[in-house]
Amino acid sequence: MTLLLEDFDHRAGPYRSELLAHSYRMLASIHDAEDAVQETYLRAWRGYEGFEDRSSIRTWLYRIATNTCLRALENRGRRALPAGLGGPDQGPTAELAQRPELPWLEPVPDTMLGGHAVAAGDPLAAVTRLQSVRLAFIAALQHLPPRQRAVLVLREVLAFSAAEVAAMLDTTPAAINSLLQRARSQIKDAHPEETEIHEPTPGTERDLLDRFVAAMYANDIKELVAVLTEDAVYEMPPFPAWFRGAEVIGRMVDAQSPAEGPGDHLLVPTAANGQPAFGLYMPDDYGIHRAFNLQVLTVTPRGISRVVAFFDLRLFARFGLPETATPR
Repeated sequence: MTLLLEDFDHRAGPYRSELLAHSYRMLASIHDAEDAVQETYLRAWRGYEGFEDRSSIRTWLYRIATNTCLRALENRGRRALPAGLGGPDQGPTAELAQRPELPWLEPVPDTMLGGHAVAAGDPLAAVTRLQSVRLAFIAALQHLPPRQRAVLVLREVLAFSAAEVAAMLDTTPAAINSLLQRARSQIKDAHPEETEIHEPTPGTERDLLDRFVAAMYANDIKELVAVLTEDAVYEMPPFPAWFRGAEVIGRMVDAQSPAEGPGDHLLVPTAANGQPAFGLYMPDDYGIHRAFNLQVLTVTPRGISRVVAFFDLRLFARFGLPETATPR
């Protein structure tokens, strides 16, 4: 039994992080994804003696993981970001109401998305993997029925063949191709901007991020507006209200942020969903900067086009960020 367990760990262990990424794409929650991966490995271990290498162990694990996620999605509402629930809010200075009971989409730390492709020294595969967990793509996936979602991810992101996916889902290659066609059409028609990625050059991105951090630290609303694209989007789950347009966002931040002056907004860099991110810290009554929200940014050659500020403070520990921060 010990030798069998060692063999299982040796063969199945290297796929854990990519199975986590797969489960995250399906479930849009890192907590749910971790539970799904744990169940996947438990089911795989229980069935390992009967595994006869009729497929690769990677394909076998993906079959178990995909079906585990599909079971988890039964009778469960989709996770979303505020922009997926309705139109933009027109009152940036009005009082905001939280909806913590809604199943919000969650970000994932880049540090949890290592995996087989990275370990194998394939930079292109690593970049592709990070792009396939970007917040906009994850949000778009949640609009698909679960089986369509699974087929799109397995075929287009992970490049399994129609025959392999058909075997995973106990159906035919023709049915898989039909599901894939409908999934492509639904995402393209409903959310075309969420499937297109326009990356800035590293120098441009660094300059935009530096300007964003400086504008926030200085509480300079005019410069914050300048670093955003004209049609930028700002979201703040669990607040369902969201805002479109750099000027509107500037007015919202000016009205809603508790910052009273320069130095109140303190940003600590991290990375989420293959995108730049920051932990935002705000001073308490004693001047100690405490965790306030986690911001994930979408950066384009024209400027920062989207900010999603997550107010779930549990995320700070998940991202390895401290509860308090000190200005340098």
